[in-house]
Amino acid sequence: MTTRDGTAGGQGLSLADFDFDLPEALIATRPVRPRPAARLLVARGDVIEDRHVADLPDLLRPGDRLVINDTRVIPARLFGERLREGAAGALFRSRVEVLLTQALPGGRWRAMARPLKRLRPGDRIRFPAGDADPPTLLAEVVARESDHAVLDLAPQGGLDLETALERIGEMPLPPYIAQRRAADARDRHDYQTVFAARPGAVAAPTASLHFDEALLERLEARGIAISRVTLHVGAGTFLPVKVEEIERHRMHAEWGEVSPEAAERINATRRAGGRILPVGTTALRLIESAADESGRVRPFRGETDIFIRPGYRFRVADGLMTNFHLPRSTLMMLVAALMGLERIHRIYAHAIAAGYRFFSYGDASLLLPEERSG
Repeated sequence: MTTRDGTAGGQGLSLADFDFDLPEALIATRPVRPRPAARLLVARGDVIEDRHVADLPDLLRPGDRLVINDTRVIPARLFGERLREGAAGALFRSRVEVLLTQALPGGRWRAMARPLKRLRPGDRIRFPAGDADPPTLLAEVVARESDHAVLDLAPQGGLDLETALERIGEMPLPPYIAQRRAADARDRHDYQTVFAARPGAVAAPTASLHFDEALLERLEARGIAISRVTLHVGAGTFLPVKVEEIERHRMHAEWGEVSPEAAERINATRRAGGRILPVGTTALRLIESAADESGRVRPFRGETDIFIRPGYRFRVADGLMTNFHLPRSTLMMLVAALMGLERIHRIYAHAIAAGYRFFSYGDASLLLPEERSG
């Protein structure tokens, strides 16, 4: 029997089982407009159909329920100046780039930094760099971990942290986009869902980027219900799997919440025979974390590090709408757990041959395995 975190699943599979060759030209660096114009690969078992996200109301059934993630991405990438006092009061300065990754108690944040090796406890960082204007944000390095720093953040000028970040931060684009171009003003809109409400994510729930208000209205008019949950997506979603034996991989923890209302409505839909279809792997991981052995979703508030890979027994989700994922990633393992490893490789081969756009700003898929039995 497979445990909720999948620890009994994936035995005998290696990292290479989740690899595939992707032409670089298929990596999207900008989304299509309007949002629902993105292509949608629909896989019902072994049957594949090429559609568009705008067709979603016709592809689902009245009584189905979509589960969306209403987290809001914060402008978590910061560029500043490290200040360190030397002998005789001399002040040494150097540029530093910071990516906030996890809120900690007391106004502290765990953060990635470049160059991390030059930071040490007691260093101060000024955002933005330079003395021409008063700083918007000051930080003190409290500790340095193996791959992160812990910063004590102090907004200046009477600002709260959210306002300070909005003024000086950049959207934290994924590495495969940031390596190809810098973030700009368009990303403030493009890398945020239309239903984003609760700040805290440093990566977008990208399957939800394909929705606009008109599509949401059409879905509801069709009798397709929508429930909101929150999972603050962390930068760990981009970290590579470094072990060949996938069961040895340890997931990063992310904070999430399923409200009592959302839990009850999901359960009511299941009792009525409707399908539960998360929009994005984050929403799927959260509701699976909140479910008991019988598949009943309980209210949930806290961290989850659930690792879904082949062998996992899904308790709640009947399918998934998601973008196309990085090879050798935990998200590739998740969709393989849902659809089967051989089948997901056929789906991805079809997507590549048909020119679907990949990753965060790319096209989407609607993955529907065989109907739940019993």
